[in-house]
Amino acid sequence: MARSKLTDDVKTFIVQALACFDTPSQVVDAVNQEFGVTVTRQNVEKYDPTKVAGKNLAPKWRAMFEQARKSFIEDSSQIAIAHRSTRLRALQRMAAKAEAKGNFPLAAQLHKQAAEEMGNAYTNRRELTGKDGKDLPAPAAPVAIFALPDNGRDG
Repeated sequence: MARSKLTDDVKTFIVQALACFDTPSQVVDAVNQEFGVTVTRQNVEKYDPTKVAGKNLAPKWRAMFEQARKSFIEDSSQIAIAHRSTRLRALQRMAAKAEAKGNFPLAAQLHKQAAEEMGNAYTNRRELTGKDGKDLPAPAAPVAIFALPDNGRDG
């Protein structure tokens, strides 16, 4: 079966996916799903200049790869799961499926994880204020401990 030449759109998709650390196998599946084009892992690897197979990648694609990799590393806001709302939606879908299948222990675990997510359990952010954002109360003064008189008894 003769393979058709890849369009620039498909090549761009491949380069950007590889720059975002997708594996060649993931890229093969994504290209097939997105464009209906069948490519091999070996063909995909030719678009990754960090691999031996991509050592002769054209300067145009190499520059695109380097820019996409730099942007990906520097800007995690483009990654959906980096956002709390995305994680909560995924947990909601998983919990609903677990409940529908009668897997209540898993559903309960997912509900707990969502509650922890809302309580900032998975962030470095900690609340350092009192109720309603007011200052925390000052610590109580240390209590001095005095010896009681022994009333003349020897121990």
